[in-house]
Amino acid sequence: MIVERIWTGNTYRNFNHLVACPESGQALAIDPLDHEKCLAAAKANGWEITQILNTHEHHDHTGGNAAMVAATGAKVIAHHKAAGKIPGMDRGVQAGDVIKVGKTVELECLDTPGHTLCHICLRSHTDQPALFTGDTLFNAGAGNVHNGGDVNALYSTFTDQLARLPDNTLVYPGHDYMETNLRFTLARESDNAAALARLPTVTGHDPATSAVTTLGEEKQFNTFMRLGSASLIKKLRESFPDLPDQPDAKAVFTKLRELRNKW
Repeated sequence: MIVERIWTGNTYRNFNHLVACPESGQALAIDPLDHEKCLAAAKANGWEITQILNTHEHHDHTGGNAAMVAATGAKVIAHHKAAGKIPGMDRGVQAGDVIKVGKTVELECLDTPGHTLCHICLRSHTDQPALFTGDTLFNAGAGNVHNGGDVNALYSTFTDQLARLPDNTLVYPGHDYMETNLRFTLARESDNAAALARLPTVTGHDPATSAVTTLGEEKQFNTFMRLGSASLIKKLRESFPDLPDQPDAKAVFTKLRELRNKW
């Protein structure tokens, strides 16, 4: 499996991704908003884009579909409940379904509600798995729930699914918010050594060349994956004095998301 991460450089700070089979040259485009950059990358690598996967229905992830389909004839895949929300869907998928790309690539669909209720993440069946997270999990952060989402569902997705995946899983999110997210982590956990070490590596750097993180690394500096941190909880109680001394993880996650909305 070959992954091409495409930095759009737009105001939304989108990443688009191509996942290609090295034997057949067939490729899947994930959320190809910048269809021109995606098509150019495919051409440069000698790949044929045959499928499109939309992680969810928001326009900054589906807006390139029509042009991509017109140029390639690719089939559009998305959550099975998104048929009325994403024009031109050819295939609806649910948890456990597999998307095959060419001869060698298999991507397992995870039903990951939260950011929206029709959100799909993809996990590769490779020795070192890769996770394409859309707007569910960001580098050092979590998606918002402003436009059709639910914070309780997002919490369940994080704790019941993402946190249980292998630590060596590579994380490919749909946006670059890493610098801001690390600063948020440090505002909550000023003693977080991993966040302190990572922040200088992304401050003022080109996201196109930024390192790909693993879930193991995320668990060190992503505050939404550190819900039992004593220093985090102590700081959180400054903003929410009614929070118990030993709050449950769901309460911590919910309050963190509330703070991040305004941060």
